[in-house]
Amino acid sequence: MSKQPTGKQKARVLVVDDDPIVADSLAQFLEREGLSAATCASAEEALDALREGAESGAGKGSRAFNVVISDVSMPGMDGLALLRAIGEKHPEVAVVMLTGYGAIESAVEAVRMGASDYLTKPVVDAELRIALERALRNQALMAENHTLRRQLDTRYGLDNIVGSDHRMLKIYELIEAVAPSKTTVLMNGESGTGKSLIARAIHHRSSRADKPFVELACGSIPETLLESELFGHVKGAFTGAHADKQGRFLAADGGTIFLDEINSASPAMQLKLLRVLQERKFEPVGSNETIEVDVRVVLASNHPLEDLVSKGAFRQDLYYRINVVRIDLPPLRERTSDIPHLAEHFLRIQSAELGKQLVGFTPEAMEALRRYAFPGNVRELENIVERAAVLSTKPTITVDDLAQQVLDNSTGGMLPAHARVGGGSGGGGNSGGADAPDTPWEPMPLEEALRDPEKRILLKALRANDWNRQSTADQLRINRTTLYKKMKSLGLDKLAG
Repeated sequence: MSKQPTGKQKARVLVVDDDPIVADSLAQFLEREGLSAATCASAEEALDALREGAESGAGKGSRAFNVVISDVSMPGMDGLALLRAIGEKHPEVAVVMLTGYGAIESAVEAVRMGASDYLTKPVVDAELRIALERALRNQALMAENHTLRRQLDTRYGLDNIVGSDHRMLKIYELIEAVAPSKTTVLMNGESGTGKSLIARAIHHRSSRADKPFVELACGSIPETLLESELFGHVKGAFTGAHADKQGRFLAADGGTIFLDEINSASPAMQLKLLRVLQERKFEPVGSNETIEVDVRVVLASNHPLEDLVSKGAFRQDLYYRINVVRIDLPPLRERTSDIPHLAEHFLRIQSAELGKQLVGFTPEAMEALRRYAFPGNVRELENIVERAAVLSTKPTITVDDLAQQVLDNSTGGMLPAHARVGGGSGGGGNSGGADAPDTPWEPMPLEEALRDPEKRILLKALRANDWNRQSTADQLRINRTTLYKKMKSLGLDKLAG
């Protein structure tokens, strides 16, 4: 029998029986089997023991119990009531039920309520040994599941969405209200405002939390491949389709799919999405087979869809279909009161990950963060704090640890200083720039006149972000596909390597 379900500590078993002779006999058997055993004479006493064990913490020295063996028939709170209480307060503990009556009704009810096993008195050693093996396996799985759920709570729970701005507080309430339903959710907000985090929080707090969460940024996929990415394809559907491929919708079956940058979808793709949302059916590319899916859809746009609808760039019927519950995320520059909370939150994370004792920011550093416009929103703040945490040699982050674009913010503008034309030292001269009023004008097409400054802006932004296209696109407030097209037209794609 397994004696060490976690680490090197023996598995602990709590025996609950109002007959002390039975309880002691079972405890002695468990000790002979190499387990650690304790006894209680009542369900109430057992709950106290379980609580004290849980409070002792995990790891070496823990007095937490792995398994409870309980009689069904006891004075006061009976075994079934104890089983129910354990399920509510200690879901990671496995329970084996005993009875001297062999009532089938009690057995069925105990199993239905989550008992790992059910034995009839007098207990046969071999049967008890098998029941304990099964209970310990179940307990290990339940404990692992409990740990994973705590980790998910930490990573994707509402506590991880930091902010006390009144608009954010309303968003928290909306997430709580909408999460348990199947309702389609539409989010609108600039890049970096936390749309993905909120989509995950909605999924995590829903009944689909143990099912897949699938995310796709539509703007990052070329239009010719987006349909295959969403719905899959069969072998031979198009050149390069050497094997069948499962699409994101099918991968999310039973769970949640999050479609970001839905505003970048082409009219043809919008029509296909409309059908899926209406019927929950689709056909993979190159196939006539119709596939049904049970999936909750969360969408996001970094541009107000109503504006695109009015311009004819987004289907009105699709807009009405997805605009059921709307969440508008304010940019960070409009909720500056949250900047200190977010900065401290990210610093705590970095302090733990880097193994550094980082305790906060100097007043000057925090003021510099407050004054910065954050074109990349919360994501940019997280990156700035991470950089400062890595570079800092002191417990407190100072202005010297902050990125240059934060310190140059007083010059104004939405772009970081090092991405502005002529910004920073050695700004590349005044040739052809808007800041060169004395340069003689040479007639030329406007598109050609703008080519050089646009190229210099893109080059500086790319270099500032170590050629990371997604980060650069976020700071320039364009999608990644647009950035790539501009890089290619200006010959910058060759420099990227």
